[in-house]
Amino acid sequence: MKRINQNRAFFTTGYVLILAAMVYVLVYMPTPYLIYGPGGANEIKPMVTIQEGDRSERGTFMMTTVSARYANVIMLGISKLDANSEIQRKEDRLHGRSEDEYAAEQVWYMGDSQSSAMEAAYTRADIPYRIVPDYVYVFKVPSSNSVFHPGDEILELNGVRVTDNRSIRNALEDEKAGTMAKVKIKRDGKLLTVQAPLMTITDSETGKQRPGFGVSIATVQKVEPKDERKTIHFTSTDVGGPSAGLMFTMEIYNQLTPGDLSKGYRVAGTGTIDKSGKVGAIGGAKYKIVAADRQGAELFFVPADNYKEAKAKAEQIGTKMKLVPVRKLDDALTYMEKLPIKP
Repeated sequence: MKRINQNRAFFTTGYVLILAAMVYVLVYMPTPYLIYGPGGANEIKPMVTIQEGDRSERGTFMMTTVSARYANVIMLGISKLDANSEIQRKEDRLHGRSEDEYAAEQVWYMGDSQSSAMEAAYTRADIPYRIVPDYVYVFKVPSSNSVFHPGDEILELNGVRVTDNRSIRNALEDEKAGTMAKVKIKRDGKLLTVQAPLMTITDSETGKQRPGFGVSIATVQKVEPKDERKTIHFTSTDVGGPSAGLMFTMEIYNQLTPGDLSKGYRVAGTGTIDKSGKVGAIGGAKYKIVAADRQGAELFFVPADNYKEAKAKAEQIGTKMKLVPVRKLDDALTYMEKLPIKP
């Protein structure tokens, strides 16, 4: 009897170990793949506030997103059965960057798209504005540097306010490589003061060598209207990338000008934008078509260069949504202005 009990215990233990191994492989074991698919179609109005803006809007303008999920074995199997999903290697997305560096880059692109949207809307609405450098943003950090993190905002160097590359160069001109600089930064919403070692770098503007930190940075700018009552404020968002520029501009322009540009329609779309109003191509148009359709969008503005891909997906899913190709902001505004008001 004792031997039988021992055998049972042995087999039970083995069964538990095999089950645990299977669960790990299927659910928890990391794979080198991502699953791309439709994300969301999010209303922009709650994200944008203008002090004296006209917020009357019977319809809505929506930005569309792509979902990118780190895949386990089960998810990979399921995605192969989903016509709206696609499997890609992580490295094809990261291109040598760390995940933190990629995330920081996407946050910067979102902020840049919002700035461009403000410029395009102010320009189209004939509202004077100016560009003011605000702070320095850290993109990429070498593995040898443990002081800075991707996404840090550099605010001060040795007690001096810095807002761009030139102000950093001026603040460090009397310093030497090998010494330490006192740096005030903002990280995850918190203010920190760190001691950062200086090294010899080549200045990107002058081509000369000077002391610096050896990290990749960019200037974040503020767009300030001459009339402070027309100042645009964005709420924080978990979405990254530059592709919401066109739809941000549509919502901002609607609030800056009298009347309801939405005409009562649910309007989705995608596309980058620059201050002149040029609409640029984006990635993942086919996923965004599905996301917009799921949220009941009636119109979808798509960059002309993405129209073929978007049209093919729209026909595949049988959507009733109207696709409108655009090359510039005026194409989208003119289309909306000519629409009859929805009953």
